[in-house]
Amino acid sequence: MPLAVYVLAVGVFAMVTSEFAVAGLMPQMADGLDVTIPQIGYLITVYAAAMAVGGPLLTAALMRLRPKSALMSVFALFLAGNVLAATAPDYGTMVAARLVTGVASQAFFGIALSLCARLTRPEVRGRAIAVAMNGLMLGTLLGLPLATLVGEHLGWRAAFWSISALTALAALCTVVGVPRQEREEGAGSVRQELGAFRNPRLWLALSTSTLIIGATFSAFSYFNPILTRVTGFGDGAVPLLLVAYGAATVVGNTVVGRLADRHTVPVLAWGLALNAVFLTGFALLAEVPAGAVAFMMGIGLVGVTMNPAMITRVQRTGNDRPLVNSIHSSFITLGIIIGSSVGGAAIGGFGLLAPVWLGVVMAALGLLTLVPEMFAPARRGSGRATGTAPGAPADAGVTGGAAASANPAPQAGPAGPEDDGVTRRAATSATSTRSS
Repeated sequence: MPLAVYVLAVGVFAMVTSEFAVAGLMPQMADGLDVTIPQIGYLITVYAAAMAVGGPLLTAALMRLRPKSALMSVFALFLAGNVLAATAPDYGTMVAARLVTGVASQAFFGIALSLCARLTRPEVRGRAIAVAMNGLMLGTLLGLPLATLVGEHLGWRAAFWSISALTALAALCTVVGVPRQEREEGAGSVRQELGAFRNPRLWLALSTSTLIIGATFSAFSYFNPILTRVTGFGDGAVPLLLVAYGAATVVGNTVVGRLADRHTVPVLAWGLALNAVFLTGFALLAEVPAGAVAFMMGIGLVGVTMNPAMITRVQRTGNDRPLVNSIHSSFITLGIIIGSSVGGAAIGGFGLLAPVWLGVVMAALGLLTLVPEMFAPARRGSGRATGTAPGAPADAGVTGGAAASANPAPQAGPAGPEDDGVTRRAATSATSTRSS
């Protein structure tokens, strides 16, 4: 696995730690900015909205840059946003800071995942994505508790200064550890990039991702009140349970990454089916501590851990360029918004377990979105990175990607091997888009 993939995971970890920090610092931030806790909660919504809407726009604006230059531009913007958060004199400034960091975070995901695809061979691409996305899992496992710990002992501003330092470290690692890549030939035109979205199968893949993450976050968003008010755990036990949940996501992400390349659609189908079972079990046994914890760990194993398979599917169906990856991340964010907001609205009428039942419904709907690929013989090969004929339609994008990824090292001159590979991939991608 290229060192650069691990470096990108450090960047993902910095982004996710900043995203989650507000959730662990609500009381301190409310006191420091002289606002209510619900107003601090709105900062989470602002961040998510900025990711969903602004992230793809920033990605489109950076498409004409080389990938490494685009990453450094995003790091600079993200660092500025976190410094603004650390020094915010009032609530309005903090809102602006969260808008800036949300936009930058989403753009980073799009560019980084595209770079993962360029740096690795098709048959290990899912594994590479899993390594990069371990930054997300570790953000849940370590980033949130560490930001909360710093905030509790040194103040919430110190937490954002710490995230700023982490961002600078991730940027430095990127300078050293990510090789220079030329901009892809044929990239840079927003109209051309949007051509991938003429493929209806891409929209189906995007909707699957929304439902997978929505199903998971409908429960995850309310673990704390459910575990304390329904299951009966004390407040001190919940952080430990969430750390255990985070550890389960790391394990699940690693397993899915190993399987995502060759068994993409089956992995998603089994993940959704098991998540529906675990969510149902959690809802039925929420009052039994052992049962609640067991099913909570199950949700951790098969929820957000589907990311490597989701990303692999979207990249094959559309393309592996930054704009498709960024818009895919927006659909993932949409799942978070739906799961948490609709689930929260249902609590008033149906109780604390209503969001969990919403998750069961979303997981079932997610399975339905996989049916066309699961039972379409001509496209069954789309669930694998290898194993079908190189000329098969389902693998057209993968075959082109193999040519471009075979020699990721930069070459001098317009006729270098890398440029030849990029040209072949651009031609294949264009053919695949037209055929759709």
